[in-house]
Amino acid sequence: MQFNITNFKKNQYILLGEKPADSFFIIREGKVRTTKDVMVVGEKDVILGSGDFFGVISTMSGRNHIETVQALTDVCLLSVHRSQYTALIQKKVSIAIKIIKLFSSQLRRLNETLATLTLNSDMESGPSHMFNVAEFYLKQRQLALAVHSYTQYIKYCPDDVNINTAQKRLTELLTRTGMKVKTEYAEDEMNRQYPKNTMLFSEGEPGDELFVIQKGTVKVTKISDNKEVMLALLKPGNTVGEMALLDGKPRTASAFAYEDCSVMVVNKKNFAQMIETQPQLITKITTLLAERIWFVFKKLKNVLIEDPICRIYDSMHIQLEKNNIPMNENTPYTFNFGHKELFNITGLSETEGMTAMHKILSYKNIQLLDGKIQIISLRELARQTDLHRKMYAMAKSMGQKTRMT
Repeated sequence: MQFNITNFKKNQYILLGEKPADSFFIIREGKVRTTKDVMVVGEKDVILGSGDFFGVISTMSGRNHIETVQALTDVCLLSVHRSQYTALIQKKVSIAIKIIKLFSSQLRRLNETLATLTLNSDMESGPSHMFNVAEFYLKQRQLALAVHSYTQYIKYCPDDVNINTAQKRLTELLTRTGMKVKTEYAEDEMNRQYPKNTMLFSEGEPGDELFVIQKGTVKVTKISDNKEVMLALLKPGNTVGEMALLDGKPRTASAFAYEDCSVMVVNKKNFAQMIETQPQLITKITTLLAERIWFVFKKLKNVLIEDPICRIYDSMHIQLEKNNIPMNENTPYTFNFGHKELFNITGLSETEGMTAMHKILSYKNIQLLDGKIQIISLRELARQTDLHRKMYAMAKSMGQKTRMT
């Protein structure tokens, strides 16, 4: 398979943000500058040179570009179409490893920023944080989640300050409920079942496995200051837990079965084998990581919207995009979550959220049914979202780059 060679002159724009993407680029000669319209604190425009690549996130996710790229010198680029990715990594495995590791670090950083912004507090992490996670879910009467977190906290933090409290509460829970929660699995136990409301892993827990969801839905959450934010609802075909597998750091979020789930588990041993022998699976994992980074970036832009009504509309639109729901037809749609979870996703307080939601409900295109948000007409939702985005944009300074704080 032949890859195209593309040349650009100094100061030419190579990619423009919000334009459709179907190919990414590997730099053979020259330098480029990449910039985004939303920047994480500490993040700057990036200068890339020979051997670096750009445009992979948008290309592999099949979405619009989230970055603008300009040639700083005359450049010679290798252009790789989305359909050529598997062939590329078969020729050069090191490229796949480099891309996946970069995606992992980007996703970890973006998730940390999102959690900090949404929860309005610094992100807590590390094994000792599992005690706080357990305490939160105990108060919420989600006992299986609490048992898992207490169990792992006791295992990994035997000398921590809260160890005696954790041991006492875990003993009381197990004695009172007779509950049995499995937290240990054999290395070759690659196909697992997780009943509804049981944990795949707890925030702060060390981990070396990623999970490919085969059936059911997995909810990903973050706990801070005795509050929970829902980071994602993952469906069959999605992966979760890849960051801990790739960088060896503690889990940055908890994942539990939102409904009965079946998963395939990939650990460090068989992941290394898969890169060599199953390039199609590595392509799938790359695509899923790219999709998650793209949508976390969109969610970061969303939480910076100051108008609650616009933020809610924008958030619903993002969720529909994520699920590839067409919005050009006059058809209904029901989300698999309610208004409180939507406020949680957008980082709005219940007071802010309810005030905005009352206004939105008065438009008669959205209603609450059996605890879920129901859209009467997707086309009308798209129209209202576009209207509120334009109204909000008009209120902002033109051409000013938004920076996350």
